[in-house]
Amino acid sequence: MGGMRRKDDLPRKICATCGRPFAWRRKWARDWDQVRYCSERCKRNRPTPK
Repeated sequence: MGGMRRKDDLPRKICATCGRPFAWRRKWARDWDQVRYCSERCKRNRPTPK
Protein backbone atom coordinates (compact mmCIF):
# COMPACT_ATOMS: atom_id res chain seq x y z
CA MET A 1 0.00 0.00 0.00
CA GLY A 2 1.09 3.58 -0.70
CA GLY A 3 0.19 5.15 2.61
CA MET A 4 1.23 8.56 3.80
CA ARG A 5 4.83 9.72 4.01
CA ARG A 6 6.20 11.73 6.89
CA LYS A 7 7.13 15.30 6.05
CA ASP A 8 10.70 14.60 7.18
CA ASP A 9 11.02 12.01 4.40
CA LEU A 10 10.12 14.45 1.60
CA PRO A 11 12.75 16.29 -0.50
CA ARG A 12 13.59 19.82 0.62
CA LYS A 13 14.90 23.00 -1.00
CA ILE A 14 15.91 26.46 0.21
CA CYS A 15 13.77 29.40 -0.95
CA ALA A 16 15.68 31.79 -3.24
CA THR A 17 14.00 34.84 -1.64
CA CYS A 18 13.63 34.25 2.11
CA GLY A 19 16.25 31.50 2.57
CA ARG A 20 13.92 29.21 4.51
CA PRO A 21 13.71 25.48 3.81
CA PHE A 22 10.51 24.12 2.26
CA ALA A 23 9.35 20.60 1.48
CA TRP A 24 8.05 18.95 -1.69
CA ARG A 25 4.32 19.37 -2.36
CA ARG A 26 2.12 17.21 -4.56
CA LYS A 27 1.19 20.18 -6.79
CA TRP A 28 4.90 20.58 -7.62
CA ALA A 29 5.34 16.91 -8.61
CA ARG A 30 5.69 17.57 -12.36
CA ASP A 31 8.10 20.51 -12.11
CA TRP A 32 9.95 20.08 -8.81
CA ASP A 33 13.29 20.78 -10.53
CA GLN A 34 12.11 24.27 -11.55
CA VAL A 35 10.57 25.26 -8.18
CA ARG A 36 12.67 28.00 -6.51
CA TYR A 37 10.30 29.79 -4.14
CA CYS A 38 8.38 28.55 -1.10
CA SER A 39 5.28 30.65 -1.79
CA GLU A 40 3.61 33.05 -4.21
CA ARG A 41 4.56 35.89 -1.85
CA CYS A 42 8.26 35.07 -2.16
CA LYS A 43 7.88 34.70 -5.93
CA ARG A 44 6.37 38.21 -6.17
CA ASN A 45 9.04 39.71 -3.88
CA ARG A 46 12.01 38.08 -5.57
CA PRO A 47 15.14 40.23 -5.89
CA THR A 48 15.55 41.98 -9.20
CA PRO A 49 18.85 41.45 -11.07
CA LYS A 50 21.03 44.56 -11.17
